[in-house]
Amino acid sequence: MTAADIARLEEDERRLVLGHFGNDDAWRLGNVLVDLARERGAAVTVGIRRGAQQLFHCALPGTSADNDAWIARKCRVVERYGESSFLVGARFRAKGRTFEEASRLDPDRYAAHGGAFPLRVRGTGVIGAVAVSGLPQAEDHALVVEGLERFLEE
Repeated sequence: MTAADIARLEEDERRLVLGHFGNDDAWRLGNVLVDLARERGAAVTVGIRRGAQQLFHCALPGTSADNDAWIARKCRVVERYGESSFLVGARFRAKGRTFEEASRLDPDRYAAHGGAFPLRVRGTGVIGAVAVSGLPQAEDHALVVEGLERFLEE
């Protein structure tokens, strides 16, 4: 990833900030993501968390419990760093090191792979994470970004 790619990821995080986020919002955002995945024929699992509480979960046909584990690992990165799992991994790679080598975190619990994005509420900060698992990491990340964009347009 180039510096320009990292700057684009950072800009997405500055841009995709919510005015509020409650349980009903999680349902709507989750359904936006599920609809996008179905439009593409993508076998993904979608998860949305606020703190320790799971607000939304949907596993489309073709997914497995492995996708749930990936979501949990990617969301832990968001919780720890306050940034998307894709951005965190990209920053480590830009320094010539992998997240697994340099973070000193258990790779069975943390994965800095694309697909988990912070739910940031204006004036509050990061309150949770939305995640997708099932596609290559850049596509997982892109699906979440597109879903947040559509959700914010509504």
